[in-house]
Amino acid sequence: MVKVKEIQKMEIGCELITPSSSTQHPTTKKEEIAKHYLYPSALFAEKAPHIVDTVLGSCVAVCLYDTKLKIGGINHYMLPFWNGSGLASPKFGNIAIEKLVEKMLKNGATIENMIAKVFGGANLMDSYMQIGSRNMDIAKEQLIHDKIKIVAENTGGVIGRKLKYHTGTGQVGMKFLGKTGI
Repeated sequence: MVKVKEIQKMEIGCELITPSSSTQHPTTKKEEIAKHYLYPSALFAEKAPHIVDTVLGSCVAVCLYDTKLKIGGINHYMLPFWNGSGLASPKFGNIAIEKLVEKMLKNGATIENMIAKVFGGANLMDSYMQIGSRNMDIAKEQLIHDKIKIVAENTGGVIGRKLKYHTGTGQVGMKFLGKTGI
């Protein structure tokens, strides 16, 4: 768990992505990198590099990256587990992770070359349901089951996070949002 009083901004497994950062994909000029905003209950994985932004509270984002092909994908899910009733959507962690892995494989990635970074899962409200913690747990359990190594994570706490993920380099910039009130 992160001590949010001590950390206001954190870099996870990379440089923080800024306009002056050298985050170019080997075959793409900096100005050609497309941007994408990832909404809750969605996922994104394309062969071309993108800068993907998202904002997390109790939600969790799993960033996958194939270290050989230099392609990545990300999801943003709200609840841990689909119970089999209703629509099996990426709103649920077990579905979102499964669909993201499938899309990465379809784009040519392999499980052996994939790494993961996990973010979010704050417990924003004093709730007995602990949605944030349960969202973190499902990510870790499913990635272990899928044999995808988690190389970085920033999870838990009581405040949200903003992410900027470069799918062509695997770099993730993260900062905390607002104040904790602690």
